[in-house]
Amino acid sequence: MSLSGPSAQLRISEIFYSLQGETGRIGLPTVFIRLTGCPLRCTYCDTVHAFTGGQSMSVAQILKQVAEYAPRYVTVTGGEPLAQKDCLALLRTLCDAGYEVSLETSGALDIGDVDARVMRVLDIKTPASGEVEKNRWENLPLLTKHDEIKFVLCDEPDYQWAKQILLQHQLAEKCAVSFSPAYGMLNAVHLAEWILRDRLPARMLLQLHKLLWGNAAGH
Repeated sequence: MSLSGPSAQLRISEIFYSLQGETGRIGLPTVFIRLTGCPLRCTYCDTVHAFTGGQSMSVAQILKQVAEYAPRYVTVTGGEPLAQKDCLALLRTLCDAGYEVSLETSGALDIGDVDARVMRVLDIKTPASGEVEKNRWENLPLLTKHDEIKFVLCDEPDYQWAKQILLQHQLAEKCAVSFSPAYGMLNAVHLAEWILRDRLPARMLLQLHKLLWGNAAGH
């Protein structure tokens, strides 16, 4: 049975303080809590080190470490954080502690039980990711203006696919939508030109941490 309070245990890959590299909070100093494990294997994954390993920590221990940075913003990421059932307890407790909390999720798992105070950043996997069949389309109606959708694009067919999904599901009416080029795979200038040409209601984002620190920074 899942524990629901501070004693709930999670497998943690790392906890660190950095600048938010993407989403609408890009550039803001943020504490990142990276959970171990992921059921997906995207072609462009930059956090393979989080698939295994890590250390077992209670929610209370995690909050104590987070508090050392005295942050305003906290991001729970992975791997796929929702693959650990006690992620929900962690998110709720972080909100109770007064932090502005965001969750970075692959979109392959149900987001319905995530605390409403959490900003859910939902990836929609494209064909070139190799995991397009894992998209849980039932998540889309659950999104609110508080949340965000992110497409990571590897090539022009990915862009055309994402454009179709964006328009078909009227995603920009649900929440903010961003298009990002997969690092080292898609020319950012080309993506910018396509978005302008097609007048898409989407924000283009480059991964700030990659621009600053290179591919070794999987923030």
